[in-house]
Amino acid sequence: MKLGRLLALLIPIALLLLAQPRSSPGAQVWVLPIQGVIGPATSELLLNTLEDASRAQVALLVLAVDTPGGLDTAMREMIQGILASPVPVAGYVSPPGARAASAGTYLLYACHIAAMAPATNLGAATPVALSPTSSPAPPGGPKEQQAPSNEQSMRNKVVNDAVAYIRGLAELRGRNLEWAEKAVREGASLPAAEAAKLGVIDLVAEDLTRLLSALEGRRIGEHSLTLKGLEVVIIEPGWRHRLLQVLTNPNVALLLLMLGFYGLVLEFYSPGVGLPAIVGGISLLLGLYALNLLPINLAGAALMLLGLALMITEAFLPSFGLFGIGGVVAFLAGALLLMDTDVPELQLALPLVSAVAVASALFTVLVLRMALKSRRQSVVTGIQTLIGKSVTVDDRLASQGMVELGGELWQARSDGKLHGTQAIVVAVEGLTLVLADKETNHDG
Repeated sequence: MKLGRLLALLIPIALLLLAQPRSSPGAQVWVLPIQGVIGPATSELLLNTLEDASRAQVALLVLAVDTPGGLDTAMREMIQGILASPVPVAGYVSPPGARAASAGTYLLYACHIAAMAPATNLGAATPVALSPTSSPAPPGGPKEQQAPSNEQSMRNKVVNDAVAYIRGLAELRGRNLEWAEKAVREGASLPAAEAAKLGVIDLVAEDLTRLLSALEGRRIGEHSLTLKGLEVVIIEPGWRHRLLQVLTNPNVALLLLMLGFYGLVLEFYSPGVGLPAIVGGISLLLGLYALNLLPINLAGAALMLLGLALMITEAFLPSFGLFGIGGVVAFLAGALLLMDTDVPELQLALPLVSAVAVASALFTVLVLRMALKSRRQSVVTGIQTLIGKSVTVDDRLASQGMVELGGELWQARSDGKLHGTQAIVVAVEGLTLVLADKETNHDG
């Protein structure tokens, strides 16, 4: 009887619990901001988020894009991740006033869904090093009869590669191929409304809520999106992403390298302090790590290393400015050539490079002045400082014996008879002091 009553009580409770809505896989929509220059930090953030979204079986990942472009290598890594992702990805250029320029256009074409907020734009996808200008035919024959120069051939190869890449993405997602090619060859751009009209994007949505409402029931492959009532989670970048974003700023990398250089030099000049070596070592390693993530020109890096080596040589083997000036010139030239990209946001700031060069020049001048000053000073250490010192001799000292000088006992001898108790050191032979009568030496 008791068991029957217990079952009668528990079964309705169990049925009630089963009827309650449960948090199931795919019950969330994630929103990841893609802002600023696309670089190694952005690529790592997106790839990690795609992995996490796949494990969590997220219903939709929305990329809130606002970028002027960035590195080709980072962009391609991001696109490969999107194409391989089992989670549907929507590229959404937002908020109003944002843009998806250059690399951002390729990224938008790669997404399963492409959307834009009003007053946004995309395009200008020509590789940055190549301006979409046509050069006139050289004199001496028609343009078509002239063999293309090496520069023109390289430009054609890069542009054709970019065109093929974005056309492949457009074919995959069923978007406007002709305009995609125009964006690469001519640097064309479009506002949101016109992009939707030409089939470059799928829709225009005023905000995220309206975007999710418009995507309700949309088919992505064999599946339909069910987004109504799902929790929207904004993905905040972690400390690692923020650190990488700061480190991969070329100006920060340069400052870290110089801080490391001066910290180590200061420790060499004043050994035993410890703090300059610790700060310098950490800064130098962080700077080198940042350069490893950035596209650098090996010739520029070699010139910077040569410049640092010459300045170090000047610090330890003063050459009256020859090594120092050469080091400053080499460092300045290397810094200007360091970044192997024409993306404006990834260039070293000329004022910063000039300030670093001036600081290095002042450092070299300071070391040179210290070297010249030390050469003018009299000797204060070593055997030569003993010459001219007075010593007290024992009456028993004849031609040689022991004397005390500076709290130490020295072997001493004299070439002649000493007439008093005071003698003067006139020479040092090995560990033996040569003494002379003080009065005789003074009179002479």
